[in-house]
Amino acid sequence: MPTVSVIVPNYNHARFLRQRIDTILAQTFQDFELILLDDHSTDESRTILREYTSDKRVRLEFNGVNSGSPFKQWKKGLEMACGKYIWIAESDDYADKRLLGRLVGILEEEPAVTFAYCRSWRVTQDGQQDGFADYYLADMDPQRWTGDFRADGREECRNYFVHANSVPNASSVVFRKTIYERVGGADEHLRACGDWKLWVLMAFEGRVAYLSEPLNYYREHEGTVRSNIRQTGLGAGEHLAMVRWMLERVTPTDAVLEKAYSVASIMWIPAVLNWRLPFGLRWTLLKNALSIDPRAMRRLIHLALIMVRRKLAKELQLLRRGFETRAS
Repeated sequence: MPTVSVIVPNYNHARFLRQRIDTILAQTFQDFELILLDDHSTDESRTILREYTSDKRVRLEFNGVNSGSPFKQWKKGLEMACGKYIWIAESDDYADKRLLGRLVGILEEEPAVTFAYCRSWRVTQDGQQDGFADYYLADMDPQRWTGDFRADGREECRNYFVHANSVPNASSVVFRKTIYERVGGADEHLRACGDWKLWVLMAFEGRVAYLSEPLNYYREHEGTVRSNIRQTGLGAGEHLAMVRWMLERVTPTDAVLEKAYSVASIMWIPAVLNWRLPFGLRWTLLKNALSIDPRAMRRLIHLALIMVRRKLAKELQLLRRGFETRAS
């Protein structure tokens, strides 16, 4: 029985797969099995995955049709997993060789910790480092994720998870399989926020551990699920639903609540003002925002005025340049 089950759910990430898998096999902590899943890719992914079958730790599972959800793949991987700890290593990311050993060490030493995660570098499509993946968390607390911490899970939800998903990337997390099963796993009906909800549910079961050393490399590119969902407005809808769901379970301070509403508005207001999205979707987003945020309409009007002013300023600048060109 391996201590860890490493699950790599892949879909059309052939160009990243070798680096992903090689950095798993090179981990200093070697007591693991590696479950490679493919969700009916149309690129060369399966050919590359088959290259690793000579390693006795590797198991392959290929879907005959696309599942349509990354969290269905998570569920499939967990059903196959034999380890007591789980690392869902996303197929377009990669890792420092010490990641698994450091995070497993925390879970082994501290039984109350339900999951441990580390800081992540953000890298571009071609692997260039581009700062930290948790850049958006600085508005919540500019210092918190710069140092190691252990926290009561419910307090972490009340103070931070209610704003946004404070675990930027699943590849940075190692968690207990028993806790995952106890909370019912990831919500397969969610496309953008299933991981956020899962971390919250697991946090409710005990403590959370964070390692500030950046041992994970999160790759941001146009082909990510998160990027695709952001363009459809679905991410904004799920974000609002998550805030509502969280507020039914925790009671933040007024300051935390106001910040949560403000962060949510960054998601839903641009979607509501995006005329390319269907009117019905935009209307639903606005109604959902109004149902939880008493200042939602004021935020919408304020941002709309800013956008109008910027557009007018840009048009005036173009007109001025036109006049100057004609005059010369």
